[in-house]
Amino acid sequence: MPADRSQLDQLPHEERIRSRKLVNGVATIIVDATGLSASEARRVEEELRSAAVQAPGVSEARIAMTAAQPSRTLIAIGSGKGGVGKSTVSANLAIALARKGHKVGLIDADVYGPSQPTLLGNDARPTAENERLIPVEAHGIKFLSLGQLVSPGHALAWRGPMATGALAKLVEADWGDCELLIVDLPPGTGDVQLSLVQRSRPAGAVIVSTPQDLSLIDARRAVDLFNKTSVPVIGLIENMATYICPHCGQPSHPFGSGGAEAAAAEMRIPFLGRLPLSLAIREASDAGEPPAASNGPDAEAFEAIAAKLMEAMAH
Repeated sequence: MPADRSQLDQLPHEERIRSRKLVNGVATIIVDATGLSASEARRVEEELRSAAVQAPGVSEARIAMTAAQPSRTLIAIGSGKGGVGKSTVSANLAIALARKGHKVGLIDADVYGPSQPTLLGNDARPTAENERLIPVEAHGIKFLSLGQLVSPGHALAWRGPMATGALAKLVEADWGDCELLIVDLPPGTGDVQLSLVQRSRPAGAVIVSTPQDLSLIDARRAVDLFNKTSVPVIGLIENMATYICPHCGQPSHPFGSGGAEAAAAEMRIPFLGRLPLSLAIREASDAGEPPAASNGPDAEAFEAIAAKLMEAMAH
C-alpha cells in the first residue's frame, strides 16, 4: 500500500530532490546530480540513502541520480610561434571569464612547455575516478596540464600519438559544470592542433601574436590552419604591445605597435585587444598570481578582452 510521502520530507539535499515516493516500505527518490563530480554525486547518494532508511516505514531506499549534460564550449588559444605569451594570456583570459560569472576550465596542452601549474601557482597532481581525471582548482577555475603528468623539470619527450592521446584524456576529464573550456595549445600547426580539431571541434580559436612582422607571419599560418579545418577564428590578441618605462613613465614599443590590429583587419577577423609588455605581469605570473585574479589596470585589460571574446562568440 502507498504510504504518506510526508515521511520522506525531512531529507538532506532537498534542493536536488526532484521526486520521492514510498510504496510498501520502498522509498524511491530521484535526484538531480547536474554539476557534481563523481565523488560528490556518490556522497549525495549515500547521505540520502542513509537518511531515507531511517525514516518511519522505510525498509529500503532506491536513489536514482540524473544529470543534464552541460552545454560546453571549447575555445582554442593558439599562436604561430612560441614566446608570444600565449600561455600567460590563456590563464588570465580564463580567470577573467570566470570573474565575469562563467564556469571555466583550462586545458594546458602545450607539449613543449606546459606552464599553467606555474602560472596558476598550483602544482598539485590531479586524481582520477572511473578512469577520468579530476581537474585541479585555482583562482576560480578548474585546470589540467600535461605538466601535471610528469615530474617537475623532466621533458615531455613524446611523439605525436602520445601527445594527442594525452590531450584526449584532458579534454574527456570530469569537468563538472564547466561551460567554457579554454585550451592552451602548443605553438605552431602540428599534430596536437589537428587532433584537437578532429576529435573535439572547437567552437572557435583565438590567436595570440606580438606586433612585429616576424610573429605576424606565423600568426597568419595559425589562422590559415583553423580556416582550412573550418574552425572559426574568433579574433586576434596583440600581446607585449607597449612598455611603460618605470623611471620616466614614457611609453615605448620595442616590438612595434598596431601590427596585429592591422593584420586582423587585413584577414577580416575581429581584433580583441592589446596587452602591454609589463614587468608587473611577468612578476605576478612567475609567482603564480595571475594579474586577472586581482584588481588594477592589468586585470582590466584582460577583462576587456574577455568581454570582446564573448561578444565575438555571440555573432
